[in-house]
Amino acid sequence: MNAFDALTTLTPHDHDPELFTDAAAAVARLEMLYGEATDFLVQRFNTTLHDGRAAARFRAFYPEVRITVTSHGKADSRLAFGHVALPGTYAATITRPDLFRNYLTQQLGLLIRNHGVPVQVGISDTPIPVHFAVATRPEVSVPQEGVLDFSLRDVFDVPDLNTMNDDIVNGEAMPNPDGSGHLAPFTAQRVDYSLARLAHYTATGADHFQNHVLFTNYQFYVDEFEAVARRMLADPALGYTEFVGPGNAVITAPDQPLPHLAKMPQMPSYHLKRPDGQGITLVNIGVGPSNAKTATDHIAVLRPHAWLMVGHCAGLRNTQQLGDFVLAHAYLREDHVLDDDLPVWVPIPALAEIQIALQEAVAEVTQLEGYELKRIMRTGTVATIDNRNWELRDQSGPVKRLSQSRAIALDMESATIAANGFRFRVPYGTLLCVSDKPLHGELKLPGMASEFYRTQVANHLLIGIRAMEKLRNMPIERIHSRKLRSFEETAFL
Repeated sequence: MNAFDALTTLTPHDHDPELFTDAAAAVARLEMLYGEATDFLVQRFNTTLHDGRAAARFRAFYPEVRITVTSHGKADSRLAFGHVALPGTYAATITRPDLFRNYLTQQLGLLIRNHGVPVQVGISDTPIPVHFAVATRPEVSVPQEGVLDFSLRDVFDVPDLNTMNDDIVNGEAMPNPDGSGHLAPFTAQRVDYSLARLAHYTATGADHFQNHVLFTNYQFYVDEFEAVARRMLADPALGYTEFVGPGNAVITAPDQPLPHLAKMPQMPSYHLKRPDGQGITLVNIGVGPSNAKTATDHIAVLRPHAWLMVGHCAGLRNTQQLGDFVLAHAYLREDHVLDDDLPVWVPIPALAEIQIALQEAVAEVTQLEGYELKRIMRTGTVATIDNRNWELRDQSGPVKRLSQSRAIALDMESATIAANGFRFRVPYGTLLCVSDKPLHGELKLPGMASEFYRTQVANHLLIGIRAMEKLRNMPIERIHSRKLRSFEETAFL
């Protein structure tokens, strides 16, 4: 028998579950339980690093919230969230209640109001991995396996893939071991995993991300976003108070220098912040569906109100010009990265609220409307592929499929972002700018950009920002509509 098998397991002080009819009080209790658990792990971790081998195992558990509904009474059927469909007990493990305070208060408040029963807050039986406990403490880091003179997993719990998957959002999850249903789309460990990945890939903390997210595949939009952010910081009436760049660099004044990292992360993010979190985040995901999936996989746990793709594409019609806009209303998915999670036969519908906001934003920024707007914008199918050099293959197959799909543009990210938005119940949309026309001899080469193209690229980001501001002013229940919900859904948004 391994010597560590006989070690005593030490845990924080136990707490009996409590019932709450006040959502804010329930969230405060979650914060207390989570803080006590992570404090325990961090203290024991530091002691173990200092003293060496431990004489005991150390374990702390995520807090959980659960609700029991006994009546078939109908909640407001107009709501896409905030209620359970059938009588029963539903539970969710919770992490970082400080980060998700507003979200949790809203979701628990809706449950209490819609069902007229209290929610229960207590301690779950899911251990907190020590890696995630210390992730909230930047002064502490977990050494790589082999650096210590003992195995970390012999003393602390480590991440468990069995509790970090997407079975709930993919509609494949079985009930919890105690028979309860799922209250939230993600488990606590799945959320913690993504929070850690976000910090790694974007070089900014999750607390800086705003509820409206723009994705781009072109560095120009980053430069333009910073310029726009500085102009907006100069006008306090707009409500934006901070601009944050990679490395968690913060500026609050338009003329304040923004420090830049010597080595940029894989997907740098920038945040034009409002105190209520209703600002705008821009993520430069680079090129390719893999990056698009990675970014959206992790940002999804923050439960944003909308995400939009504003990037470059290849125009497929001879009538298009460089700089024309493409508003996607359908997607041809040949990106393949989501095939195991969301089969290609699943339709990805256009969302009316997003489409209207984008079209209105294009009209306002370009000062065109009606029939004149058609000169610079087409609505149609966007094809997303996983081969950047698709032009080098035999054209008979690809061109035939593009023509049969009625595609008007091609890129490597948009369908992935839209499909993951559909999968994660995050409202999505796409507005692209034509940067080349490979089927018509206009390849993306230096010196080919016209003045019209340069002007349109500058307008493109402004359109994305304007669209997000329109969406921000809509009621949340209108944005998060029932069209993104399946037969059996979690009560949490």
